Amino acid sequence: MNFKKILIAVDNSTCSEKAAKAGYEIAVKFDAEVALVNIIEPIPANVNPDLTLAPVFLETYDNSDENSHVLLKEMENKFSGGIKTTYLSVVDTAAHGIIQQSDEWGSDLIVIGTYGRTGLYHFLMGSVAEHVARKSACPVLIIPNKSDID
Repeated sequence: MNFKKILIAVDNSTCSEKAAKAGYEIAVKFDAEVALVNIIEPIPANVNPDLTLAPVFLETYDNSDENSHVLLKEMENKFSGGIKTTYLSVVDTAAHGIIQQSDEWGSDLIVIGTYGRTGLYHFLMGSVAEHVARKSACPVLIIPNKSDID
């Protein structure tokens, strides 16, 4: 396989840092470009009686978008080593957003971290990494939180 476009899904977690580190290491080996994707999960909107969105929602979105950009920049600075990096940030559910951004950007590989949750929490919440792996059109590398990538 020849990976030329690697999409790395990140959030504010140690497992996504491990995924970013692994993704950039693979990018070096394949001389690939990287896209970092951060999904801004939608929050329930408060609707005013006149059917307009409450200003709190719009302010929250602006802050989330800004925070997402800051996160992507931090990940690039920490792990890229100068590799060309594209930032992707959208409001969507995590799994759907990652898959859609991967398809639109044309990635050859998705790298994603996983918390490794089990039991009732996993049953109720599911796994974003599992969902992405099942639905993705390209290979998905899942980096477990317990991995020794430090």
